[in-house]
Amino acid sequence: MKAIIYCRVSTNKETQESSLKRQEEELVQLANQQQFEIDLIIKEKASGYDFEREGILQVLERIKDKKVQALLIQDETRLGRGNTKIALLHCIMKEGTKLYSISHNGELQLSESDSMVLKIVSMVEEYQRKLHNVKIKRGMKRAVQQGYHPEKNLKNLGEASGRDKINVPVEEIVRLRKNGLTFAEIAAILRGFKYNISKATVHRRYQEYMESQDE
Repeated sequence: MKAIIYCRVSTNKETQESSLKRQEEELVQLANQQQFEIDLIIKEKASGYDFEREGILQVLERIKDKKVQALLIQDETRLGRGNTKIALLHCIMKEGTKLYSISHNGELQLSESDSMVLKIVSMVEEYQRKLHNVKIKRGMKRAVQQGYHPEKNLKNLGEASGRDKINVPVEEIVRLRKNGLTFAEIAAILRGFKYNISKATVHRRYQEYMESQDE
């Protein structure tokens, strides 16, 4: 199992250098005890309330890419403080990454209050996802009722199976927009037909089309 070691101190004072070094040494020892392969050691000096830390963003990126399966920290406060800590714990645990800490001499055990907050966050996120899907279905149903037939309008469906389509159906973006769908709904519908497109791209192509019509 591959693991990242993450060390943090809150200030740039020289006296904190020894703390960083101690964290690293203890976490390397913990990794050896757990028989982890150390993928990367990240050390940074930043406030725990700051979410925009280069080191922690690098941690999240490697976790998201499934390049590591475990994260080793001195204790949960090294991740962050307050709401930042909760947000980072949620991001890490959602990816199925194991957390190990020196303070627990093994896998991190969350406090009862933190566990409860994380459960609430997960529930809210799940309901947001369901609500988003309902909105997309509602928008698609409204478009069909107003005469939109995706099986007829989107040509060459399935020909690019296994890879993303390059061309974006601008005419269909315009048609769906006229039927009252939001850019997010349009992007979601097109992705369902194998078009790798974001809400921002849909909005940009629509604006380009409208500008070309004005000219």
